[in-house]
Amino acid sequence: MTPEQYVQDKAAASGSSFYYAFLFLPKPRRAAITAFYAFCREIDDVVDEVSDPGVAATKLAWWRTEVAQSFAGPPRHPVMQALVPHAATYGIEPAQLNEVIDGCQMDLDQTRYLDFPGLARYCHLVAGVVGEVAARIFGQTDPQTTAYAHKLGLALQLTNIIRDVGEDALRGRIYLPVNELQKFDVKAHEILNRVHSERFVALMKFQAERAHAAYDEALALLPAPDRRAQKPGLMMASIYRTLLREIERDNFQVLNQRVSLTPVRKFWLAWKVQALGRI
Repeated sequence: MTPEQYVQDKAAASGSSFYYAFLFLPKPRRAAITAFYAFCREIDDVVDEVSDPGVAATKLAWWRTEVAQSFAGPPRHPVMQALVPHAATYGIEPAQLNEVIDGCQMDLDQTRYLDFPGLARYCHLVAGVVGEVAARIFGQTDPQTTAYAHKLGLALQLTNIIRDVGEDALRGRIYLPVNELQKFDVKAHEILNRVHSERFVALMKFQAERAHAAYDEALALLPAPDRRAQKPGLMMASIYRTLLREIERDNFQVLNQRVSLTPVRKFWLAWKVQALGRI
C-alpha cells in the first residue's frame, strides 16, 4: 500500500462529512487535504482508541518526534510520507501539526472546562488550526480568510460537541462548560448517566444558539474573492449546520444516540454548494 492509498483509506473509512467536501477538489489539492485529514484522524484516534492514558501520551510524544523528523529528513509514517510533499506548496508548518497534537493532549489531561473561554482554547487547537491549514490548501488568497477559517472551525467543533455529548459521557468527558451546567441546573452526574431532562434541553438550546452564531459570523468573515476557492469549507458548514438542525428537531436526543445524516444526504448538500454556490 502506498502512502497515498493509506491516507485515502483512512479518510474514507472514517465516514466523516469532510470526505464529501473533498470530492470536488482538483487532484493536487484533494491529495493534500486528504493527507492532512488522515494526520488529524491518526492523532484523534490515539485519544479515542487507546484506553491507557500513559500509552496514549507516549504515542502523542512519538508523533511530535515524527513531525520534527519529517520536516528535517525522510518521514517514517505513511501519513507523513503523504503529507510532507505538499507542505511547501500549501504552507503547512510543523507548528500547526503540533498544535493539533496539543489539542488531543488536552483530552488526556482534562475532562472538564470551567467556562467557554477555556473550551474555546481547546476548539482552537483541534478545529481552528485545522480550518486554517485547510483554507490554505483550498486556495486562500485573502488574509481575512484565516479569521473565517478559525470561526468556522469553532462552529463545526461546537456542533461535534453537541452531537457527541452521550459518547463523550461514556468516556468520562464533558465538553459543556461547568459554569453553564450550573446556570441551567444540570449536574455533571446527570450527563455522565445520560439523563435527559427539560433542564438539559434548555442547556443544549443555549449551546446550539452559540454554534449558529459562530456559523453566521464565519460566513460574514469570508471575503468574496475567496468564496469560490473555499467551497469545501462551505460544504462542511452546510452539512454540519443541517445536522445541528436535525438535532434541534429531535429535541436534543444526543445522550443515548448519535444523530447523523445519510451519505446520500451529505453528498447532496455538498453538491448543492458546488453546483449552485449556496448553503
